[in-house]
Amino acid sequence: MSLTPPEFVPESNKEEQVPSSVLETRRHQVMPKLNEQELKRLMRFGTVRTFRNGVRILEAGHTTFGMVVTLEGSIAICRYDGLGNTSFITEHGRGEFTAEVSQLAGRPSLVNATAVGDVEALIISPENLRALVIAEAELGERIVRALILRRVGLLEVGAGGPVLVAPAGHERLFYLQSFLTSNAHPHTILDPKTDEQARTLCEYYQPTSEDWPLVVCPDGSVKKNPTNADIGRCLGLLPDLDPGKVWDVVVVGAGPAGLATSVYAGSEGLSVLALEQRAYGGQAAASARIENYLGFPTGISGGALAGRAYVQAQKFGVEVAIPAHAKRLICDTYPLRVELEDGTQVQGRTVVLSCGARYRRPPLANIKQFEGKGIYYWASRIEANLCKTEEVILVGGGNSAGQAAVFLSGHASKVHMVIRGDGLKATMSSYLIERIKATPNIVLHTHQEVVALEGDEEGLKQVKVRNNRTLAETDYDVCRLFLFIGADPNTDWLGDCGVDVDPQGFIRTGFDVAKAQCRANFAEGVYPHDMPDRAALETSVPGVFAIGDVRAGSTKRVAAGVGEGAGVVSQIHAFLANLPVTSP
Repeated sequence: MSLTPPEFVPESNKEEQVPSSVLETRRHQVMPKLNEQELKRLMRFGTVRTFRNGVRILEAGHTTFGMVVTLEGSIAICRYDGLGNTSFITEHGRGEFTAEVSQLAGRPSLVNATAVGDVEALIISPENLRALVIAEAELGERIVRALILRRVGLLEVGAGGPVLVAPAGHERLFYLQSFLTSNAHPHTILDPKTDEQARTLCEYYQPTSEDWPLVVCPDGSVKKNPTNADIGRCLGLLPDLDPGKVWDVVVVGAGPAGLATSVYAGSEGLSVLALEQRAYGGQAAASARIENYLGFPTGISGGALAGRAYVQAQKFGVEVAIPAHAKRLICDTYPLRVELEDGTQVQGRTVVLSCGARYRRPPLANIKQFEGKGIYYWASRIEANLCKTEEVILVGGGNSAGQAAVFLSGHASKVHMVIRGDGLKATMSSYLIERIKATPNIVLHTHQEVVALEGDEEGLKQVKVRNNRTLAETDYDVCRLFLFIGADPNTDWLGDCGVDVDPQGFIRTGFDVAKAQCRANFAEGVYPHDMPDRAALETSVPGVFAIGDVRAGSTKRVAAGVGEGAGVVSQIHAFLANLPVTSP
């Protein structure tokens, strides 16, 4: 539901500066100034325009652009939050430019930009901005670094993006905040009990218990209890997809494997659409620190790794749609089609299934009652901040569980790590085992499992744990339970398409696929009779490939998924080269 909000009295103005540690410590990278020679090189990528003093060049939530380079005069950049609040960020003079990572994909501006005096500027479209950062390698590196650091600065201060209004601790507020944080999108949260503007908004709309939270989009529209898809459209994360366009590659899932396919396919000139149902980076993005990924000896967080890959994909022109939930694969016609939850169908000459897995739930009767209100399947800073000085329980013995336990130990007073086995050696990397042993507030409980949950409408209050050897039961008065007990393959949406899976539901590829079954999936004449044997990552359906965790026999590691994501692109090229000339 989208509505127009009442008029608000701004609580800030142009004179107020938005503080940012990134801006303070790395200003030369955040606000680079291009020299005269560099400005000349940029001229072929844009169009020169003039603006009178006071003209709004960019309007938050509305204007879509690539980059605006100041040639004469100056441009004031201000935060705007949809409630009328503005705050001065910086002023761009000659040789400086506006833009942050959203502009690589042509999404709406997160800030206002106003001409100070008469301004002459070079306007560069999103398409030409992507061409620029590729064609001008050294200059492109400086520009992309600035775009990333500007987004980091906006995240630090919560500048730009939507305003979420709801009582503190509201369940739906947590889910929206998690969605935005996972997608590295700045936002602001206001509690009507403590904020005057939030109270005014609530007095105007009179939200019922079903209407929370109210969300003010950057364009000023207000939505009641929006879905993630509503927020995605509001921010430009979920673009309108043309059902008539045929993509070279449709990637289902933007985890490490899917992002790798997107980057490599996009860099090689293929048109790529990546569909992600929640947030780029998948489960790997929730890892607090990955220390065994090649090239990062001091480790890197899953979010940082995924964020860099996401920007890379946009740099090479990949269209990423979030949240875009694939509902059905249609492969009885060609081009192949993927139907989304809202009924939209997109077409692809090839489809890459990198849809990963769903978090596994233990068989507890009332588990869904507490999801988001005490039960969590990942451990980001949002969840960590909820359990400061509290004791928490974490279930699981794999690497993800180990990383989460170490991360949470820096926030919670004690982390009870519960596993059914007799130790961690068989399921966890040794460096994590040693770190857990060295962390005094992590307590490992072996041969145990959670058997019951207690709580009320406010959330989880107590967890019952049973020792499977002695059958003794212990009640823990904890309000936070983290579940890392593995995942099931996300393949039930494939329906009757004929994609062959193993008994556990993981997708078979390459030599595991029966050739007779492969050729029986399509009517005679749709594909050539002499189609080569299945490629190593091709499924039982020609043109459909599977990579990463969803693939049967895959190594469940980030690096392995990235390797498969890169490797599948050569197989896609081979498939496309063997298509009949008459195919679209």
